[in-house]
Amino acid sequence: MSEHSVEARPAGAPPVGIDELLDRVRLDLDRVTPQEARDTAAAGGLLVDIRYAALRERDGLIPGALVVERNELEWRLDPQGSHRAAEAVSHDLRVVVICNEGYASSLAAVSLRQLGLRHATDLIGGFQAWKAAGLPVAE
Repeated sequence: MSEHSVEARPAGAPPVGIDELLDRVRLDLDRVTPQEARDTAAAGGLLVDIRYAALRERDGLIPGALVVERNELEWRLDPQGSHRAAEAVSHDLRVVVICNEGYASSLAAVSLRQLGLRHATDLIGGFQAWKAAGLPVAE
């Protein structure tokens, strides 16, 4: 892991706020734009939508994206896991995690990297950026 990686906070260390935590974890992520996410999927990568059901129902879905609730993400994407999704074929899989606005997805991508999915990253601006870019959305 790099010097910026997220590790357990040592006893007695001062608390870290969420903004600082996001800044730290994003140093190790090659976050992608909506167009880059589309290109990753076209090249065989996996888009993973972690938004909760109410947001998916309200705003729609990215065609071809794997929908995995955030609380199941690590179990479904671990290529060695007994509960893995069929798409979780390798630790070399390029994965783009998508939340609503691009915050929770950064933390989720780091968690996947800790499982060994070294190419996991997230979408800058999340689903809302995808939609604003005029990319396909299914009802």
